[in-house]
Amino acid sequence: MSKTISVLGAALALVFTSSAAFAEVSAAEAAALGKNLTPMGAEVAANAAGTIPKWDGGLTKPAAGYVEGGHYPDPFSADKPLFAIDASNVDKYAKQLTPGQVAMIKQYPTWKMNVYPTRRSAAFPQGHYDQTAANATRAKLADEGQSIAGTTGGIPFPLPKNGTEVIWNHLTRYRGESYAMNWSQAAVTRDGTYTPVRFEYAYDFHYGSLNKTDADREPGKLFNFLQNVTAPARLAGQILLVHEFLNTRTAWTYNPGQRRVRLAPNVAYDNPGTAADGLRTNDDFLMYNGAVDRYEWELVGKREVFVPYNSYKLVGNTIKMTDVLQAGHINPDHARYELHRVWVVDAKLKEGTSHIYKRRTFYIDEDSWMIVVADKYDARDQLWRVSEQHGINFYNIPMYYPSLEVHHDLQSGRYIAMGLRNDEAKVYETGDSRSAQFTPAGLRNVGTR
Repeated sequence: MSKTISVLGAALALVFTSSAAFAEVSAAEAAALGKNLTPMGAEVAANAAGTIPKWDGGLTKPAAGYVEGGHYPDPFSADKPLFAIDASNVDKYAKQLTPGQVAMIKQYPTWKMNVYPTRRSAAFPQGHYDQTAANATRAKLADEGQSIAGTTGGIPFPLPKNGTEVIWNHLTRYRGESYAMNWSQAAVTRDGTYTPVRFEYAYDFHYGSLNKTDADREPGKLFNFLQNVTAPARLAGQILLVHEFLNTRTAWTYNPGQRRVRLAPNVAYDNPGTAADGLRTNDDFLMYNGAVDRYEWELVGKREVFVPYNSYKLVGNTIKMTDVLQAGHINPDHARYELHRVWVVDAKLKEGTSHIYKRRTFYIDEDSWMIVVADKYDARDQLWRVSEQHGINFYNIPMYYPSLEVHHDLQSGRYIAMGLRNDEAKVYETGDSRSAQFTPAGLRNVGTR
């Protein structure tokens, strides 16, 4: 294990390597939140080398020039790369990279990682912090780890004792209230060609909502999710509606040709994602989503890793989507990497279950609980796919949020990029959680409007 593993992470790794260890957090442990630990459970202090700074509250004020609903100006635009990691020096930095990142550099001579000063920009609303603090001693795993109990909001396990708790933190992290956003995805061929698929999305969060009353919040519901394909013409009008609960998912689809709404039980696990050309699974979306029942979740510990972070340029409107996409991988000149502490969770497929990924290793940002890198292995235990989440702070909320999500297939030499907003006029618009669009009966109206 890398020397960069923190003292806290090493201690947890020694004691709680099994996802079956469900020890409770004591009041004395919980008292560290907001002191030597951030309200989210991350280490406040800088690392020993000073290459990861002290957390100072994150980014809580909009950058100059920000207009509500529009693109997010880069608050760190004056930063310059400290160095680049490429084929010439990858071995020097291997201890601070994931196996998948090393494989990317070795497979693609044109790939590099521009490393910038670390900015611990992640921040969330005070209400979310308050919910998280209350959860520290009351939230528990339920249904043998397949659900959680004792909480309706906040990070359930800010002081995680096992890998199952860490993945639940990712699944339940704060992602706003009710809102809409538009973006495109591109399944890029080996020669760099692609046909963009444009989506309109609407979200309505129940778990963790700071606006909903108990009467508005449906018990056990995480969120409602609506996906509408608007281009190309051959796919336009296909709509997906998901009602996501803590331990169940119900999904419906609308087909414009048939004008029928149907239940969609296959929108889960390793079934192919929408218009993804077989380059991602349903549960690859947002790096991991859905049920946790097919894997054993092992908490390996905590490491310092170069990860995508504060990717304002990559997802902003100062460049075009065509500037981002190229053969083999996205354009590395526009990507930003920083050194951050991440929790490492190794997910191994349970006996008697099935999935195209026999093993997945997730790297979860300590400041936001968002998965930022994932390495995925096939049935032969060969590294297959490498995924990265390029996030930014939506500082008007505030929240650290996914932006451009990229899944690289090392075996086919292809990749899919999701969340391309460069050419969009609007990025984030608040919505109406009572809208009939989040009901099966409303799907047809959405499709014919």
